Amino acid sequence: MAAKQERIVRVGILGQGRSGRNIHAAWLSQSPDKYRIVAVSDALKDRRERAEQEYGCDTYAHYRDLLKRDDVELVVNALPSHLHPQGTVDALKAGRHVVCEKPLAPTVKDFKRMVAASKQAKRILAPYQQSRYAPHFQQILKVLKSGVLGRIVQIKLSYNGFGRRWDWQTLQEFRGGNLLNTGPHPMDQALCLLDWNMPEVFCQMDRANTWGDAEDHVKILMCKKGLPTVDLEISSCCAYSGDMFQVYGTRGGLTGGASSLKWRYFKVKEAPRQKLIRAPLPGPSYCREELKWHEETWEPTAAQKDSFKSMSQSFYDHLYKVLRKGAPLFITPEQVGVQVAVMEECHRQNKLSKLTPKGWAKGS
Repeated sequence: MAAKQERIVRVGILGQGRSGRNIHAAWLSQSPDKYRIVAVSDALKDRRERAEQEYGCDTYAHYRDLLKRDDVELVVNALPSHLHPQGTVDALKAGRHVVCEKPLAPTVKDFKRMVAASKQAKRILAPYQQSRYAPHFQQILKVLKSGVLGRIVQIKLSYNGFGRRWDWQTLQEFRGGNLLNTGPHPMDQALCLLDWNMPEVFCQMDRANTWGDAEDHVKILMCKKGLPTVDLEISSCCAYSGDMFQVYGTRGGLTGGASSLKWRYFKVKEAPRQKLIRAPLPGPSYCREELKWHEETWEPTAAQKDSFKSMSQSFYDHLYKVLRKGAPLFITPEQVGVQVAVMEECHRQNKLSKLTPKGWAKGS
């Protein structure tokens, strides 16, 4: 029994907002054979009292008091976005392994400071990019790897919807906006498809349905010679959102999202043989041919339909292997560092004015 207890990872969670409670604590509390929540910090008293009742843990008003404990092995940093860098560095310096919510960092400078603290403390920094484990994304990777779509020319990702927002996530001072809030999910997937190469970036931002001063409409094009063009949208003013993924290939394509995927392709050996004709076509007429299309589909299993639960389970089951069996991280800080660099470049290209107590101010 004692040996089993030693295998359990004792966890402290910084923050009990939507992410800290509804994502991290919700899964960790269902994994008693691997994890135990022993402490929680939150500035709000009602959240602390709720955590004490739900998890039977100790609570603290400030995360630095939680870090003084000597029995916390893993810290989950689910603080507001602008506190991710400092909270993570403090936890690493206190000798804890850290899972850090997205966005990992708003700037490359912050990112490097976090990685340096991880290396100096010899502790693990695990970015919480759980969408890498999304069942539909893993299926897309399988289809692309199979080669049936031929050379991939372009990939479109649309994380769009229609909504108005007025909370702290709409403010630049809190590192809000669609790119840093929602963007880390599709951006991680996009850069995975680009094999973690830093691309050329073009970005256009706008404020449409927000009461804050951060963007809620983002359009990004990412290009790298020899790799597909990636077209990414994250918009809150799209009334007809359409499919989340569209893949263009030389032999076919794929479309769909979390609820279903479909892809069709032709086989070269079954296609008519063609050759370049320089002379005018008879008729006049257009190039036409009959291709035999093959179509396949995918839908999530019953267990995969609860995507948040499925992704959390995959992330934390793997992290347990990292902590207890020495497995390498599947999602590394170095990979997410490319994401940080791309997002910083997007913000550099779009100097949005800031909201002040007296109204909008010029500059950034």
